[in-house]
Amino acid sequence: MNERRLSLVATPGLLVDDALLCTGFFSFLFAQFERLNRNADKYYIHLSWMLLHCCTDTILCLRLSSSYSGLEESRLSPMPKRAKPTYLAMDKENQIIGYVVPIFRGSQEYASGFSDTEEARVKESAGYMARRNLFTSGLEMERTEQTSRKVSMRESAERISLSKRIYENEEHHKRMNKDSLMHAPEFVIKPRSHTVWEKQCVRLHCTVSGWPDPRVVWYKNNVTIDPMAHPGKYKLESSYNVHSLEINRCDFDDTAQYRVSAMNSKGELSSFASIVVKRFKGEVEEALPMPRHGLISEYGITFDTHIVDGFGVSFGREGETMSLGATVIISPNLARYQPEVQWYRDDVLLQPSKWCHMHWSGDKATLTLTHLNKEDEGLYTLRITTKSKYETYSAYVFVRDADAEVEGAPGAPLDVKCQDANKDYVIVTWKQPAVDGGSSILGYFVDRCEVGTTHWSQCNDTPIKFARFPVTGLVEGRSYTFRVRAVNKSGMSRPSRVSEVVAAMDPADRARMRGTSAPWTGQIIVTEEEPAEGVVPGKPKELEVTEATKNYVVLSWKPPGERGHEGIMYYVEKCVSGTDSWQRVNTEIPVKSPRFALFDLAEGKAYSFRVRCCNSAGVGEPSEATEATTVGDKLDIPSAPGRVVPTRNTDTSVVVSWEASRHAKELVGYYIEASIVGSNKFEPCNNKPVKGTRFICHGLATGESYVFRVKALNAAGLSECSQESEAIEVKAAIGGGIPHGVLPEWELPRGGNVGGLTKHTPRWTGTHEAVQYPPYTMLKLNAQTGSVPGPGAGSSAVPASPTPPYGISVLECVRDSMVLAWKQPTFIGGADITGYFVDYREVINGVPGTWHEANVKSVSDRAYRVSDLKENRKYQFQVRAANMAGVGIPSLPSGTFVCEEWTIAVPGPPHDLQVTEVRANTLVLLYKPPVYQGRDPVNGFYIDIKEADAEEEAWRGVNEKAILTNYMKIKILKEGETYVFRVRAQNKAGVGKASEPTEPVLAETKPGTTEIVVDVDDDGVISMNFACSNLTPDSKFVWSKNYEEITDDTRITVATSGGKSKATFNMLAEDDIGIYSCAVTHTDGACSSYTLSAEELKKLLELSHDHKFPVIPLKTELAVELQEKGRIRFWLQAEKISANGKIEYVFNDNSLSQGEKYKMNFNKDTGVIEMIMESLLPEDEGTFTFQLQDGKATNQSSLVLIGDVFKGLQKESAFMRKEWHRKQGPHFVEYLSYEVTPECCVILKCKVGNIKKETVALWYKDGREVKGDEKLTFTEGVLKLEIAQISKKDAGVYEIVLKDDRGQDTSTLNLTEQDCITSLTDEGIRLYSFVSYYNEALQVTWHHKDSAIAFTDRIKSGVVGEQLWLQITEPTEKDKGKYAIEFHDGKGGLKRTVELSGQGEATAEFQMAPYFLYNRARVAGGLPDVVTIQELKALNLTCNISGEPLPEVVWLKNEREIVSDGHYVMKLEAGKYASFTITTVNTADSGKYSILVKNKYGTESADFTVSVFSPDSKK
Repeated sequence: MNERRLSLVATPGLLVDDALLCTGFFSFLFAQFERLNRNADKYYIHLSWMLLHCCTDTILCLRLSSSYSGLEESRLSPMPKRAKPTYLAMDKENQIIGYVVPIFRGSQEYASGFSDTEEARVKESAGYMARRNLFTSGLEMERTEQTSRKVSMRESAERISLSKRIYENEEHHKRMNKDSLMHAPEFVIKPRSHTVWEKQCVRLHCTVSGWPDPRVVWYKNNVTIDPMAHPGKYKLESSYNVHSLEINRCDFDDTAQYRVSAMNSKGELSSFASIVVKRFKGEVEEALPMPRHGLISEYGITFDTHIVDGFGVSFGREGETMSLGATVIISPNLARYQPEVQWYRDDVLLQPSKWCHMHWSGDKATLTLTHLNKEDEGLYTLRITTKSKYETYSAYVFVRDADAEVEGAPGAPLDVKCQDANKDYVIVTWKQPAVDGGSSILGYFVDRCEVGTTHWSQCNDTPIKFARFPVTGLVEGRSYTFRVRAVNKSGMSRPSRVSEVVAAMDPADRARMRGTSAPWTGQIIVTEEEPAEGVVPGKPKELEVTEATKNYVVLSWKPPGERGHEGIMYYVEKCVSGTDSWQRVNTEIPVKSPRFALFDLAEGKAYSFRVRCCNSAGVGEPSEATEATTVGDKLDIPSAPGRVVPTRNTDTSVVVSWEASRHAKELVGYYIEASIVGSNKFEPCNNKPVKGTRFICHGLATGESYVFRVKALNAAGLSECSQESEAIEVKAAIGGGIPHGVLPEWELPRGGNVGGLTKHTPRWTGTHEAVQYPPYTMLKLNAQTGSVPGPGAGSSAVPASPTPPYGISVLECVRDSMVLAWKQPTFIGGADITGYFVDYREVINGVPGTWHEANVKSVSDRAYRVSDLKENRKYQFQVRAANMAGVGIPSLPSGTFVCEEWTIAVPGPPHDLQVTEVRANTLVLLYKPPVYQGRDPVNGFYIDIKEADAEEEAWRGVNEKAILTNYMKIKILKEGETYVFRVRAQNKAGVGKASEPTEPVLAETKPGTTEIVVDVDDDGVISMNFACSNLTPDSKFVWSKNYEEITDDTRITVATSGGKSKATFNMLAEDDIGIYSCAVTHTDGACSSYTLSAEELKKLLELSHDHKFPVIPLKTELAVELQEKGRIRFWLQAEKISANGKIEYVFNDNSLSQGEKYKMNFNKDTGVIEMIMESLLPEDEGTFTFQLQDGKATNQSSLVLIGDVFKGLQKESAFMRKEWHRKQGPHFVEYLSYEVTPECCVILKCKVGNIKKETVALWYKDGREVKGDEKLTFTEGVLKLEIAQISKKDAGVYEIVLKDDRGQDTSTLNLTEQDCITSLTDEGIRLYSFVSYYNEALQVTWHHKDSAIAFTDRIKSGVVGEQLWLQITEPTEKDKGKYAIEFHDGKGGLKRTVELSGQGEATAEFQMAPYFLYNRARVAGGLPDVVTIQELKALNLTCNISGEPLPEVVWLKNEREIVSDGHYVMKLEAGKYASFTITTVNTADSGKYSILVKNKYGTESADFTVSVFSPDSKK
């Protein structure tokens, strides 16, 4: 050590190096000491302390030696001038052979030093100190060792004890109060805002504390950042509570507010940071990302890189070999320096493979495409990166199809890829070719080849049209490649390029093979493995249909949680919707993957699916079934792209732009085709789909005229071709064209037309690159010609740039920014305006400065915030409008505005006022709310109006109360007047400044103005229809709800054909309530609106239901009635039915037909439908139904005849049939009865009918003929037999027989000693009982059903001699039952009974009882209890009545009879239908109404209440 120290002193140049070495050694020894000290090893502690002291003294010596040597040098030489250091390594000939990186450089050089004597003294002192410390005496070393050992052991023991106490104390508190350790997230370090240049990388980072560990999520403008959705753009990292977000290659779209949110179970906390991305003015945009860590100068060396002799636009054919190369000059030229050389295709880094070889020769980079395929088409970029900068060079490569093996066969598909690979399943996708061979492609065949073999096997038996196909039946563990072939009617195409190799294996196994592993948890769990037992697996989880086409359905699920230790397989089952029959699909071999594709399903049918797991232990329970899935293509072919516009570029190329395909789902891209005018033969311009809406078509013939068309494609297929463009002659555009490359998405540059298009954010998507023109070059051309230079300049077919906007105003002002608004140009140039550009300049002391660009990327709104202004400075602004033809000339400079913060409490002015739907007396005013809200939010708007030529004082308000909507329909206009409008906003503080007034508007209805027509078709579909006859080629129908364009087609589907547009409600509901409008662009304000209110919604739904399910209205429901001879008539009456109506008669679900048993009749004039049966048999019990059909309208009515109802009707029918047969001969109209005269004579009498002279009447008593002598009378059809002074000897059974040659009839009267007898009278039924004597002391009581009868006007009793009677007037069904009379004279009593049920045959009265009850007057029904009706409506009620003889009908209102007049109309039709009509209902008609029917057998009434309301009162 001593020698080493002396050599260090003698060599000052190496002193620093050794000092650093000793310093590092010191750090190492200190770390070792701490480790050994913790282990309390005595020996190593001692050795460590010795080495530590030694190194300390040595370093001190080195420092002293260095100081003295430096002083000596400075003393011997004067202070030199500091030269610029160089780090280049030179050879003997002064040639640069490399460079040197210094390890250490001091901050200062000294000019002073020591003398020779002083130097020697210092060296001697340093040597002495080193020898003293290295060779200490033995006693001193032992004492030091003992002391160090004691101290270190004591400190170590105390440290161990303290650590143990701290640990025990923490564990105790954890057990006592676990929640005390938990706390909400807290930002220790918050993310910091950044301002960066475009294409630089930026990193936001923060430190978060909290327990449990918070979950951190990053947001951009409140939208979650997903790195997987933008690969390579974002990188998220988290380590030791430090979280970072890295944004690679920033562009203007990354200017936003970023939020980081930390959340755990105790709460959530957010922190915000902003990123502002700026760019150098005039900077040339690059397509490729910046180097990962920026550009670094090589310690003073700056490399200049130049790419010369580059490659141009290239054309190749499939199967050929193509080389792209460029010479690279790097200065200074270092012999051993190697730059980074990278090749990109469409912004994707290329890697060496069998398809592409890369070579760098030191000054030339070469890319060789060994076997061209259409996948190789695209923009190729060479990037040379040095430590100082990087340079790029790009050109486009076109690859055309190889010659077809069969003439007329299509081109080969491209971009074959494998997705969702699993154990025995993979989905193969591809893109359709641009060339179909002259006939449409019928489908595609997918082939597979196992790696290691050369045999290709076809996967599908029939061609499929969908560009996606699930391949099943793979062998687990094996690898495959795939290819696709297209087929048309001419034959098969060449096969596509093969896909990447894919292994049939579980995704989890694939991830493990890639090296991924589970994170270390710090725990090692040792378990004892149980003996393997067969466990039946559980149910699969989360079964769903992931894809459904008309060819196949793909199912996906997750394995069950319970499945044992062995592997599982799956069985798939299907079931037709609406049935319970499950059928196993894969009966032979179960599948291994949790994916399965089902083929051979019936298109249009709905299926449900479920899955079972199985292993050696058995088959598990099925999973939950999926919802019904209809087999059919869910993805529609995209619609044709819109207008195609070509623009000149170079002598061999044309820039083609088009409008995107509307409502295209999963769009893959576009194919562009070109045709020489007159040839009618289109050739593809690109063979690989491009996603942009602009493309440079190369390889055209100079001087020829071409037309272009575009097709869109997705997985479902290619769309129809767009309309052909206007013809354009191929020649160079003014100012030069775009030589090669791709154009970014549709964005106009500031000061350029289509030849100078750039985009602020370069998202390269397959269109061609633009080269920036010098500033304002094309603007001058536009200003001179009024249009874009190009084909047919000055022709109306080519759109022109728009005129300048005007009316610039300020909407809000803060310290460093102002929000501007302006009005749309008066002339838009024949094409839609795509955006606006804003310029600003500062005005100092009244002198305007230089114009600066406020926005590089165009804005679509007519309002923009200009940022980075200076407070209290004055500014002027100008605005340009742009369309697809170019950017227009700027507007006139605005007024001078001061940039100072607004502090007023009221809101600022609304803006962007628009007038639409102008009519003679109405119009609709649209506006946007103010940008500046004031102190409180805006809570309403006021509309002002005045005549255009009136003074400012003429402004007047339209609405008294503030409205909340951003639109208003103004209805106070006078036809022919011209008006202007303005809007004011209000908040709690008051009403703010008025907006700029609109342009003058003439109140008139223009000729040809149409309105929206609401229609309900026969299928009940509700639609709004609008027609316009003033269309232009660029006109479009725009539908809006509440004056916001409808972009979501889930509620409304819009279809446009020619000059008509239809908006169809998918399912009309309350969510659809609102104002619907339709405007037609590029017309003179053609628009209309329709208000769908809640009441209108209800009417439309009712009308839709009636149209969808039309019903034949019925006047009466199916009813039954009995006719003569006991025939049964079933009938109903339809209110309206045509002569083509059809009737089906059904009994118990069986159709009936005309025959002997059933007689059917349909009166088409009256709508009466009837069916007549002669009699009812027991098998006729059931349900009778009449089913009506008249075109699409249907209806039916049923009548149930079962149980007592059927038996009663059957009995009445049989009785009426018997009565009819009886009345065919002499018969009794009134059966035999008796009456008692005041003289106590009994007269037996009966009334007969249908008699003739030959009719004989014979009287019998107890079977013996009675000699009537003169007592017998036969006048007016009444036969009488008088018994004078009746006594008990006259008791007996009397009978009278009527007979002649037509038959006979008999009536019997029992006058024996019975309890009671009955008889029929004109008023009703009379009950008689006879007593031997009667006096007033005899107490008589009548009973009905064991209850004493309460006598009324209808039920009376009396005594005539020894005869006691009970009179029942107008009997009803309730009067049936058992009657009794009790006699009591104070000593004893007597009771006599009679059954009045109409069932007995002992007396004539009993025989007449059913006849009496049947023929009494009745109201059969049809009247409601309550009728609620609107005023001014008509009320019509109908009911059925019955009775023999025909009842008398009386209508009552509030118990008063009413008669027919013009207001009330009462009718009785066919003696059966009583109708009541109020022609025009008013409130005075409210009340209680009744119908009263009566005949000699009884009276019946029915009541109903009428309630009349007016519409206003209902609301």
